[in-house]
Amino acid sequence: MPLEDTIIDELRSAAQAAAENAYCPYSHFPVGASVLTDSGEIFSGCNVENASFGLTVCAERNAVLQAVAKGHRKIVAVVVVTDADSPTPPCGACRQVIHEFGPDAEILSFSADGTMLRQTLGELLPQAFGPDNLDGPDRQSRLQRRYPQPWNSKLSPPP
Repeated sequence: MPLEDTIIDELRSAAQAAAENAYCPYSHFPVGASVLTDSGEIFSGCNVENASFGLTVCAERNAVLQAVAKGHRKIVAVVVVTDADSPTPPCGACRQVIHEFGPDAEILSFSADGTMLRQTLGELLPQAFGPDNLDGPDRQSRLQRRYPQPWNSKLSPPP
């Protein structure tokens, strides 16, 4: 179902407000993101950098994690706002996290001048690895190959 313009405006405003709180002393690249859940609630986040660069958290992941922390498990849309000259879609790590909760999510990226890039997560992350890869019909046979020993009553096989 296409997003209504009023919802897009709301998501964009939430992402812009979050970008104002970005902590980006190293990249000087503030990013704000917002997510829309299947219940219609909006959650936002900003990028938070760290002197140990690997510990930096992107705005998109912060927004998704805000929604998850409040009990939501289905993301319908993600909006990303930057002050770049062209729309900036989520990085690979963010795409993977979005896939966990919104494999069919619509991704809208906005540049500083308001140019919008509209894509689906499937377009950004084709053939994504996800929960279905772990819970397929051959899961039991994989576990038995990996853990062939019989299990006694004191031990249980891995989940």
